[in-house]
Parts: sequence; C-alpha cells; structure tokens
Amino acid sequence: MTTPAVRVEGVRYSFGEHVAVDGVDLTVHPGEIFGLLGPNGAGKTTTIRMITTLLPVRTGMVEVFGRNVRKQTMAVRRLVGYVPQALSADAALTGRENVALFARLFDVPRRQRKDRTAEVLDSMRLTDAADRAAGTYSGGMLRRLELAQALVSNPRLLILDEPTIGLDPVARTTVWERIAQVRRDTGMTVLVTTHYMEEAEQYCDRVALMHQGKVRALGTPAELATGFDADNLDEVFRQFTGDDVITGGFRSVRTTRRTAQRLG
Repeated sequence: MTTPAVRVEGVRYSFGEHVAVDGVDLTVHPGEIFGLLGPNGAGKTTTIRMITTLLPVRTGMVEVFGRNVRKQTMAVRRLVGYVPQALSADAALTGRENVALFARLFDVPRRQRKDRTAEVLDSMRLTDAADRAAGTYSGGMLRRLELAQALVSNPRLLILDEPTIGLDPVARTTVWERIAQVRRDTGMTVLVTTHYMEEAEQYCDRVALMHQGKVRALGTPAELATGFDADNLDEVFRQFTGDDVITGGFRSVRTTRRTAQRLG
C-alpha cells in the first residue's frame, strides 16, 4: 500500500473561541497536484500551516509521507518546500543570493549548494536575472524566485499558498507552467491553495472545497461538476459558499491586498 503524501485526520484548530479548522480529513496522493479551495477564512491556510509544522497539531493527526508532524517535526520539515502567501524574498539581495540563503537554511550540503542554486534558477527561467536585486523583479518573476527558494532543498512535497495572487493572467500562466513542469520532471507532490477556480480546474488532479473550517466536497474537478450538476468548478464553489466568497476579516483582506500591491 502506497504511503500518502499527506494524511490529515480529525484535525481541529481554534484561535481563542474561533474555530478555524473543524474536524478536517484529507488524503493527498504522491505525485498529484491537489487543490485546497475555499473563501478567505475557510481554514485553508491554518490547515497548511499545521502540515508545514508552523502551527502545532493540537487535535487530530497529520502525517507527511508517513512522518507524524507532531512527533517528527524536523523530519517533516526536510520533506517540505513552502511558498507562503506573503512574499518571502529579500528585495535587497540578488535572486541568486536569495536562493543560496534558502539552500543554507534548509541544510543543502555545502558542496551541492552552488549547483542546486543554479539548477532551480534555471528551472524557473531566472538565470539571466539571477544576479540582479530581487527588488527589480516583476511580480511573476518574484513568485518564480520564491518557487526556486522552495525547491532548492529538493523537497518531496511542495506547498503553495495562493502562488499567483495579484499577478496578471500571463504571469499566472507562467508560474503554473513552471509548477507543472517541475511536477512532471520530478514526480513531486504539490498542495496548493487558490481563489482562481479556472486554475484549479486546469491544473489540479483533485480538489477539496473548504468552508467554515470543514471540507464540504472532494474529488476531481470533473467529478464535482458532474456530481453537483454544475458547468464548472466555479459554480460548485458558489453552491457551497453562496455570496460568502470574500470573507475572513480585516487581517486576511489586508494581507491579500498587501501581497498584491507588492507584486505590482
């Protein structure tokens, strides 16, 4: 039996009296692109932060390739590459310096760092711009730089939280093409959140729709559209969320706007 890339069972997480994640069960298969969809405040980012060990798993169980997130935290971190919603690249450093920094942070062996840095920059089509300050990059280039940062440690699981937020359609397509190419080349598992239903429909093998802390639907985009008598995933999404598609409070909206502004 193949070990799941991610297994989440009965996970619950609260911020004070607010229940952000309420009994979530998920299984992500090795090698697939899995989309975690839902409006702001649905619990997607909280779930991802538990998978990446950034939040403790208080109730329930999370495993990454069979490693228990609560008990084997460092082992899990070595398996995961993470691109958060907020930008993580340092504008004052060059693209090459940013990726090299992540190579050190993620304990890539010293003798491999230079080659790994060059390799991932090339895979993201950033070689020509590698020695320019990241502050001079376009929004799409910054997102590809962050993908290079996440990939430099050769993770088995790549987790992306709104990787194309604030980007124009051409830049969004380019970022997704790079993600899909890496998956094809390496067999890497990809777990992604996005508000763009057309992206999920085109690139994700399976998706889960979250709303108010719970998983409301799970399957391939085609299965969900057929099962809920909808023409597309956007219609399925609206059946579960209604008009509640941009929620989550001031902090969530502020973060989204700030990221979009920085991406230009």
